[in-house]
Amino acid sequence: MKKQNLFSITSLTVLALSLAACGGKTESAATSDAAQTAAKKTLINCFEGSPAGFDPAQYTSGTDFNASAHPLYNRLVQFKRGETEIQPALAESWDVSEDGKTYTFHLRKGVKFGKTDYFTPSRDFNADDVVFTFKRLTDKEFPFNKAYPAEFPYAVSMGLPENIADIKKIDNDTVAITLKDLDAPFLQNIAMPFASIGSAEYADQLVKAGKADEFNRKPVGTGPFVFQSYQTDTQIRYAKNPDYWDKDNVFIDNLVFVIVKDSAVRAAKIQAGECNVAAYPKPAEITAVKNSGKAKIISQPGYNVHYLSYNVEHAPLGDLKVRQALDMAINKDAIIKAVYADEGIKAVNPMPPSQWGYNDQIKDAPHDPEKAKTLLAEARFDPNRVINLWYMPIVSATNPNAKLTAEMIQSDWAKIGVKAKLVTYEWGDYVKRGKKGEHDAFLIGWSGDNGDPDNWLGTLLGCASVGGNNFSRWCNKDFDKLVVQARQTVDHEKRVADYKQAQAIFKEQLPWTTVAHSVVTVFTTPNVHDFKYSPFGAVQFDGVKID
Repeated sequence: MKKQNLFSITSLTVLALSLAACGGKTESAATSDAAQTAAKKTLINCFEGSPAGFDPAQYTSGTDFNASAHPLYNRLVQFKRGETEIQPALAESWDVSEDGKTYTFHLRKGVKFGKTDYFTPSRDFNADDVVFTFKRLTDKEFPFNKAYPAEFPYAVSMGLPENIADIKKIDNDTVAITLKDLDAPFLQNIAMPFASIGSAEYADQLVKAGKADEFNRKPVGTGPFVFQSYQTDTQIRYAKNPDYWDKDNVFIDNLVFVIVKDSAVRAAKIQAGECNVAAYPKPAEITAVKNSGKAKIISQPGYNVHYLSYNVEHAPLGDLKVRQALDMAINKDAIIKAVYADEGIKAVNPMPPSQWGYNDQIKDAPHDPEKAKTLLAEARFDPNRVINLWYMPIVSATNPNAKLTAEMIQSDWAKIGVKAKLVTYEWGDYVKRGKKGEHDAFLIGWSGDNGDPDNWLGTLLGCASVGGNNFSRWCNKDFDKLVVQARQTVDHEKRVADYKQAQAIFKEQLPWTTVAHSVVTVFTTPNVHDFKYSPFGAVQFDGVKID
């Protein structure tokens, strides 16, 4: 990308704003100020959707996490950029008790919360902030939760409110978290975005001002960037955090998320140099960008699954024969070819083959429309019944064209006498309504968040996840027992055996039709270096350089 192309959207705009702000300065002084501003390194990310908010604790989607948790916050422990291994973050080290239930975290000293135009911290990060964060996630009676009631679906789906027995401040630099039951993936769980550490001081300030809800709209974190502004459906602006504890690893001065929902427009902008990073293209756009030679293409097998979730609380989807018929009617091979352009593999289980604990003995039912008709007849399916088939309004890491997927499923179901009405909503509303169970069938995707099978089987299908990420609202006691007991042991072979058995129950009961595991692609302009796409779907800009 030529530098003048980038400056056409960034530096020249900044130059004009700087000159306008100079007021009574001399022309040479104004020009000097503007030149200094223009010289700052600005990276523009063409972003796929508008975030529902900026409080990571409340959300579960990659769109929300990429706009909040990754640029603005840190966790006690974090995943290495582009990897699945955890490393120290706000906790420099930790000890685990002999019984595996108490984790004592030794906190990093000198960490500062980002200063914004609406909050100036008076102290460094300390144990009070950790206690505030985890009390908020686990205790409905916690004072801040009274001032600002919110749902924490990820924490709930992982059973943290039930399993955390105590959160204790030992001193300003030490916190102990005690569990009721052993939780094998606990450290991986709290490395996830929902466990981002918030400022207790900022929360107190908001409560005293009667503005506790601004915690979700005006974020304050310890992360590599600080929040500047958000224009709904237009752009989000961030600036480098000058006090960041790892500031030598931040090379961008200004970070701008320009919201571009159409993937074709994102692909055009990356080729024109109007943005520097763009994720989740459609296959045809990958080919066009490759042929243009104007951008770098980063592709890797996705640690994800795209699936159709059946709401078992809505008749007739509570009938196993109906779910089996709908599943057998869907031509997955055709969807892989048309939607993924063969840049994906057919999904059999609710987690990808690269995940340890994957049951490779399970097979898909065959695509068999005639058998599907027989099953519907046995279930006495009403041919006048219309099934509401919901599809995602955005291009995601798991599906480059959810609408086309829905249309193909609608066509397949029509061939067995099932009518489907296609439904979608704006992304935030789509997920919110889905968690309430308003749908009949719900197309959604998931990118793993912590490298553990529990993140798929427990988070997406566990009984505790109904009302959260369990969009099928399926609660099978035998399945749930296996997942919970696997979580509560450190015996790896036992965990593998339990997870494999749980997958067999899942496939037998079919709360989902598993569709595909996608290949994930990100475009960057040639002057962007060291960008690493996370296996968990995180788009992060610490460590990224731009010429």
